[in-house]
Parts: sequence; C-alpha cells; structure tokens
Amino acid sequence: MNPQAQVTTLKIDDREISAHADQTILDVAIENGIEIPTLCHLEGLSEVGACRLCLVEIQGTPKLQPACVTRVREGMEVVTHSERLQKYRRFILELFFTERNHICSVCVANGNCELQDMATTLGMDHVHYPYLYPNVPVDASHDLFGLDQNRCILCTRCVRVCAEIEGAHTWDVRGHGIDSRVFTDFNEPWGESVTCTSCGKCVNVCPTGALFKKGKSVGEMSRKIDFLPYLKKMREEMK
Repeated sequence: MNPQAQVTTLKIDDREISAHADQTILDVAIENGIEIPTLCHLEGLSEVGACRLCLVEIQGTPKLQPACVTRVREGMEVVTHSERLQKYRRFILELFFTERNHICSVCVANGNCELQDMATTLGMDHVHYPYLYPNVPVDASHDLFGLDQNRCILCTRCVRVCAEIEGAHTWDVRGHGIDSRVFTDFNEPWGESVTCTSCGKCVNVCPTGALFKKGKSVGEMSRKIDFLPYLKKMREEMK
C-alpha cells in the first residue's frame, strides 16, 4: 500500500488530527496552524534536524524529539509547548549566540534575521552563558556575495539548497562541534570556486547575516525564499 494512502490519527496539544503515515510531526503541525519554532527547516529542502529548536514531548518517550525528522504514528500524543520545552529552546538559542559573534546592531540582516526574530519570540533578552568570541574569518573573495562565519548557525540551508535545488554541490560542512564551519569546494575561497554558479540561492535561504549580498549596509539585507517549493516541484517533474 502507498504510505500516502495510510491515514494516521494522533493528538497534538490535545487536538485530534489526521495525517499521512509518511509525514513528520512538523509537517502536520504546519498544516494545522500549530507553530513549532525552527531555524533549519525550510519548505522545499530536506530535513536534517540541525537546530533542535523544534523539540517536542511525546507521551511514553522520556527524551525530547525533533519534530522535523520524527514521523507520526497511530495514537501518538504530542506536546509542542510546555515549560520544559521553553527551557530547552531558550538554552539552545542562547548557545547559538554564545558560539559565534552575533552583533545585531552592525549586521546586514538586522531586522530581517530569523535568529533575531526567534530570540524575540522566546523572550530572550540576555544570555546566561559565557561568550566564546571565536576568531572566525569573513570570506569576501566572491564578486557578488560574502560569507561571514561570525553569523553562521550551521543550519546547513546553504548546503542543501545548493545540492538539492541548484545541483552544484558547492557547499559542505567541515570540523566537529563548535569548530564546524561551512566551506566551498575543497576549502577554497568562495571566489575561487569552480562549481559555484553565482545563483544566489544560498544567500536567499540563509536565516542570518552569514551569507550576504555585497553592497548591503546594516539592516538592508532581504530574503526571497518563496521560490523553493516551485523549483523543487519542477525538478521532481523533470525526473
């Protein structure tokens, strides 16, 4: 039987909901107007569970589970908002700010940054943990775009959109833990990449000011992400 034809009934925040058996908790929540915070999810791209902000509680499961990569099952009971979840999400968000150098007042994405918006949504007005202040570079070698590692949260949207939508496979991630960095080709300067098509898709899907268009000043960076579902559909139809 086609998994799409199998209907599953579950509860999310005490609401009884029907879903397809191959859907994730996040898919179903979005369809039903239930908000779950996330920074790595983007419609049109594969799910990787990178940011962990979409953690939810599932009855009978002691560990919190990422909604974006957890499939629904019959009889599942999910809680998307609780004091415990609020605590964990705030903790994760604060770590994003401490691991790099996020100074909103001088960022090109100020006022149009998903990380900044998430901090407002979760009521984060200060950080409880020491800042690491890593010495990370800015790559301005590309003619049109720049990469500021200070703003990167390793959501891997750039990696996925380049591989899955553009098909160039220019971006990847190297290193481990807090030393992880996004890079182009064989860790060469972006401007020397032989695979980059300069399409700008990676810049448009970046949730922060890590990838930016040159010539933009503080607060001038804007994003266009509504092209993703359309391009994904067209690619699938061409297969």
